[in-house]
Amino acid sequence: MEFGPQVIFELPILGGIPVTETVVNTWIIMIVLTIVSIIGTRTFKRVPRGRQNVVEMVVESLNNLTVQTMGEDKKYFSSYIGTLFLFLLVANLFGLIGLRPPTADVNATFALAGLSFIMIHFFGAKSKGTGGYLKDFLEPFPFMLPMNIIGQLATPISLAFRLFGNIIGGLIIMSLAYGGLLTLSESLGLSFFPIFQAGIPIVFHLYFDLFAGALQTFIFVMLTMVFVKIAMD
Repeated sequence: MEFGPQVIFELPILGGIPVTETVVNTWIIMIVLTIVSIIGTRTFKRVPRGRQNVVEMVVESLNNLTVQTMGEDKKYFSSYIGTLFLFLLVANLFGLIGLRPPTADVNATFALAGLSFIMIHFFGAKSKGTGGYLKDFLEPFPFMLPMNIIGQLATPISLAFRLFGNIIGGLIIMSLAYGGLLTLSESLGLSFFPIFQAGIPIVFHLYFDLFAGALQTFIFVMLTMVFVKIAMD
């Protein structure tokens, strides 16, 4: 049984560039979020009502989360944090509609962790100055330089594998559960109507897709904000 992303098609350039489920599903998420954003914000009024109330509640919640974690002076990060949060949440919940979550591909989680890594060091150097930021690598003692470098390099690796491991783990367990329930149905002569697959997996989906997906979204976003804040302060 293979749990890696499948190649959907190949682009006929440079000898053929494979396009996987991860790429396709990521584009689907980006298109859906873009359409929802356009529809949700195109008729804003001074007195909010209907969907405008929902949009403003989401934006305000994400702004408050950013301010509470990073401070009022770093509220400008809320745009990126909000985008990251919504993308990860939708991506992690993709299993609920039978599609492979992009975050079940380590390449996707490393790309997101790489963005966080760049932000950590870019804004750290911008806030403290390049010299002052590099000086932090010599704290508390100069001989700690190699360990501090290793610690910084470990940040994107831990971010990527934490998210990937939890999502792919849930995907594997759900695949095994469906396979086991199908075998049970067949052993009871119910292969024409796999009744066990109709209801029992709902409980597993609630945890591995809904709860774990939302939790891992929150953890990734929170860690990104905390690391950036620490680098800047």
